[in-house]
Parts: sequence; structure tokens; C-alpha cells
Amino acid sequence: MCNLKEVYLVTGSKKKAEEIINILKGKINVKVEDIDLPEYQGTPEEITINKCKLAYKYINKPVFVEDTSLCFNAYNGLPGPYVKWFIKSVGAEGLFNMLMAYNDKTAYATTIIGYYDGATMSEPILFRGQVDGVIVEPRGSKEFGWDCVFQPNGHSKTFAEMDQEYKNTISHRYLSLKNLCVTVCKKSSTFLVKMTLFK
Repeated sequence: MCNLKEVYLVTGSKKKAEEIINILKGKINVKVEDIDLPEYQGTPEEITINKCKLAYKYINKPVFVEDTSLCFNAYNGLPGPYVKWFIKSVGAEGLFNMLMAYNDKTAYATTIIGYYDGATMSEPILFRGQVDGVIVEPRGSKEFGWDCVFQPNGHSKTFAEMDQEYKNTISHRYLSLKNLCVTVCKKSSTFLVKMTLFK
């Protein structure tokens, strides 16, 4: 049995929440709440830690949050955790165009999951998943941010072109959730998750 009986998933993205739920393969119960959460700046780790602590302050129960980044090696890791603002400003095509003048089109996608129970922990614990790849011209659906311009190494398709079920077995989000489950639920990845949506 897993020693974690209940935890709140905190995210501002319904699409991310759906993907997380699918990765966890239905072993969860979901409760949705709307709570305003300020935007943080800093490293992905700092952002995740701050999100965890504020989420726990609101809910006063065990929480986990995630922060996802898309990092261009030619830009020393930018746009990083601010990629959603780049998408809003210039779109996926604009992300591709940022690397037009560079030979180096390599990039990496990361998700950091933070888990925190303020009653038993002094600081959140973080779980990282990373997938290396290249930035390509947009291919596939543009419904989910930058998936259409990121092609993982060893694959001929972008994330957006992949079957969702297959993507959920190789993605950065899958790897971070796998690390969380292995660490927190050593014998089973089954646990109750209640989802809180932060605006």
C-alpha cells in the first residue's frame, strides 16, 4: 500500500491536469477548486517551492505542484519557465523563429514536481523529469503550447504529432511523476489526488 493517502494537485492549466491524470492512469479522485495564485519569477526550482508553500497555506493539506520549462541551449536555457509568456506573445512559430539564426537547434523540456506537507516537512521535495530534443518547424496540433515545435531525440515526430497515450510514456511530465511515485509511494503509485485549479 502507498503511504500517501491524499494529496492535492495544484495547477493553473486544465490541459496539464488532464495529462497528469492520464499519466497516473485513473488511480485518482479529482476535486477542482478555483483559487488565485500570483505568478512567481526565479529558477524552476524556486518557482516550484514557492508554489508548493502557498498551495499548502491555502489548503492546509499535502499538495503537489508542477512547473514546466522549455530551454534552448543556444539561449543558455531561455525561455525556460517563462515559455508560456513567449507562447502568448509570439506563438509556437515565434519560438521556432527565435532559433533561425542559430545552427544549434537543440533544446530540453523539463517538469519539476514539488511535493509538500507542511505538517511533517520543513521544505518541499522536488522531482525532475527531462527530455532532450530539437526545435523544429511547427508540426501537429497547436492546441498545447509548444508541443508542435519540440521533437524529442530518437523520434521523428513532435510531441504534438504523437498519440497522446504514447507521449504520456516518454514525456518530461511522465518522468517527473514517475520519480514522485517511486519516492513517495515506493510499493504502489496508487493514491488519492484532489486537483485544485489556481487561476
